Amino acid sequence: MNVFDAIKLRRSIRSFEDKPIEEEKLLRVLEAGRLAPSAKNRQEWRYVVVKNKELRRKIAVASNNQYFIAEAPVVIVGCATMVDYVLSGGQPAYTIDVTISMDHMTLQAVEEGLGTCWIGSYKENEVRKILNIPQEMRVVEIMPLGYPKFLPDPKPRKKLEEIAFYDTYKE
Repeated sequence: MNVFDAIKLRRSIRSFEDKPIEEEKLLRVLEAGRLAPSAKNRQEWRYVVVKNKELRRKIAVASNNQYFIAEAPVVIVGCATMVDYVLSGGQPAYTIDVTISMDHMTLQAVEEGLGTCWIGSYKENEVRKILNIPQEMRVVEIMPLGYPKFLPDPKPRKKLEEIAFYDTYKE
């Protein structure tokens, strides 16, 4: 599968089969994240790979009771170790870097026949406590990973001419 096909096939999956993920597939998903670029090559991401059913349930509760998260056989929690560096444009580097890394994982998951869902709604301090994540680190994303029960239809997208402008911004 080429990257563009993976991008077109990626969906937010909120219903997972009760089927474990083969270790080699999980490792390729994690490796895709590891190979992502980062500002100044800081590679500040860390992943907590959660397979334990009770911990997945607690994460689902800490994610505002999004119980489908616990259905996935694996939940990857993307964290940042260094949160002090701000890019010259004013954006904190860690949020961008961890997000790029996690998105690499979502695309590799598609290649592996797996599904993911971006979870940004959670109680960070509760997730830290559940997974023993140090206070100085930030939890950037929670990503359930597993075999989809079904592939939802694609969501409507804006036309390219509505979002891309050449040489100057236009209303």
